[in-house]
Amino acid sequence: MLKKMLPFIGVLVFALSLVACQAAPTAAPAQTTAEAPTAVTTAMPGMGNGAGNGPAMGRGQGEMHGQEAHDEDEHGGPPEGMNPAENIPTPSDTNLTDAEKADLLHMREEEKLARDVYLTLYDKWGAQVFSNIARSEQMHMDAVGTLLQRYGLDDPVAQTNDARGVFNDPKLQDLYNQLVEKGSASLVDALTVGATIEDLDIKDLDEAIARTTHADIQTVYERLREGSYHHMKAFVSNLRANGADYSPQFISAEEFQHILESTPGGPAMGGQGAGRGRGGEMGHGAGGPHGNCQATATPAP
Repeated sequence: MLKKMLPFIGVLVFALSLVACQAAPTAAPAQTTAEAPTAVTTAMPGMGNGAGNGPAMGRGQGEMHGQEAHDEDEHGGPPEGMNPAENIPTPSDTNLTDAEKADLLHMREEEKLARDVYLTLYDKWGAQVFSNIARSEQMHMDAVGTLLQRYGLDDPVAQTNDARGVFNDPKLQDLYNQLVEKGSASLVDALTVGATIEDLDIKDLDEAIARTTHADIQTVYERLREGSYHHMKAFVSNLRANGADYSPQFISAEEFQHILESTPGGPAMGGQGAGRGRGGEMGHGAGGPHGNCQATATPAP
């Protein structure tokens, strides 16, 4: 009888062993010092979701070239991550020279020029780089507007009701008209216009910084210049992505090269597509709020 039961007993023992194996917890492999636990994070708007090979922080839509820094960084301050009007020093002296007054009034409208041209070219071409940097330029305008209020200067932007493409300074009015006309010819021409505006802006800021002795004005100008560095690199990177390039017209070749080499962002730090980074790369973008950085410019469909 026992011999007849042995096959059934064997089957029963095998079945019980399978159940026991499934119920038993699987021991976690020992963690080595080279392996850190994977953190679960909630992505901020505009940040990559980490899809790809390893942790990622790709920013923006498509392959990123340059960051708004600011920006983008998003807008203002170096690089486009803070409002350039925040935490500026309180002046001990509110008396300005005629040159300082003229510079403040000019910079207020020059930042408006940049914003208005970029908005117009975004409407024309639909390239996100223009929309991103236009937001940064608005913050630059606001920062200079804060200084105008502080020093009791009449706001030239208020005199034109901040109408797009309308300027109190006739030279800036003519420049706006010329730049929009040139930028409407092709996407490459539009990106060249963007680089030209930042080129001129950096030159004017360099000179204005040298002409003021007020720490608060210097601070704002330096933050605006840092934002323009990121914007310049974004436009140059987008030009190169479209088979073109840019040569400086207003700043020196040395300063231009310094901007391209030292400013975070650009093709070497591009995230991979739709904000998805690859293998721990960080797409910075300029374009950067202050700017914001910036997505590769492609023609609107």
